[in-house]
Amino acid sequence: MLSKQFLIKRKQCCGNGCLMCPYIPKHTKGSFKIMNRMGYACINMQLSKQKPRIYTGRSMIKRTFESKGIEYASELGLQNCKDLFEIIKWNKENGFDFFRITSNLFPWSSEYKLSDMPDYKEICKILSLVGDYVKQHDIRITCHPGPFNVLTSPHEHVVENCIKDLSIHGEVFDMMGLSRTPYNKINIHIGGVYGDKKSAMERFCTNFERLPESVKSRLTVENDDKASMYSVKDLYDGVFKVIGIPIVFDYHHHAFNTGDLSEQQALELATSTWGNIVPVVHYSESRQREQLDESIRPQAHSDYIIDYIDTYGNEVDIMVEAKAKELAVLKYKELHG
Repeated sequence: MLSKQFLIKRKQCCGNGCLMCPYIPKHTKGSFKIMNRMGYACINMQLSKQKPRIYTGRSMIKRTFESKGIEYASELGLQNCKDLFEIIKWNKENGFDFFRITSNLFPWSSEYKLSDMPDYKEICKILSLVGDYVKQHDIRITCHPGPFNVLTSPHEHVVENCIKDLSIHGEVFDMMGLSRTPYNKINIHIGGVYGDKKSAMERFCTNFERLPESVKSRLTVENDDKASMYSVKDLYDGVFKVIGIPIVFDYHHHAFNTGDLSEQQALELATSTWGNIVPVVHYSESRQREQLDESIRPQAHSDYIIDYIDTYGNEVDIMVEAKAKELAVLKYKELHG
């Protein structure tokens, strides 16, 4: 799928060390320092296609929830947790020690307390086992709640819903016994600008203080992929300097919103906010370029990644946000070692 011919057609180095290569590999530009880890997000493509499927995305539409209630949500959540454990064990056996778990372990969790689920005790037991396993094997676990989590919103009901959703993520991480540090990050985009970026960031910082400690201690923020939104520089000046939470650098987003910083400058500014914890960065590439189709939004993520990921000598853990998930990481390692 990512053959030498495929790459050369796109005028990119195939990674095979060909003499007189006309396409200068990215890895000639920066440091050769090896990255600490490479991970993928939420879905294991191989396990999700086998029979029986192993996946953590069991859910239901609102009408079903209204009909079957918390009992069915609990049943689905329990199976999601069991399969989460299976995915993480597969990851360890196959060399993956960095994984982003889904934000949808428990369907419609905003409508009930987790402790009210009929299977709560068994769920707690399984998540505790997951936590023990990842700590024993030094597997880094993170999550990325959805874009509706908007702490910059001027509307109180939006902020309240955001606090509720983030609190559930913090509760789940506590159920696993994960560290209350950004090592086990809960990562979000800070939200809209609402016509005044400075005021919006001030609201974010104010609303941050309303979060429970299970979230505040783990929260990170990420740069956006639109020039009108938040660059790494914006987040550094308007969020990090005020409340001190780390910034996750997203390579692909930075290409559309540089904040007048080079890739290296933005990466190093973001990583400087992590203290003694290994920073996380996100990496993806343009689906438009991959598919050679200009009708696709350039911000859309590709299935695979083929460029060398230059960390400029910085030790980071890389979350690969490619649609082929673990297959994309495995293919990258074939190309670049």
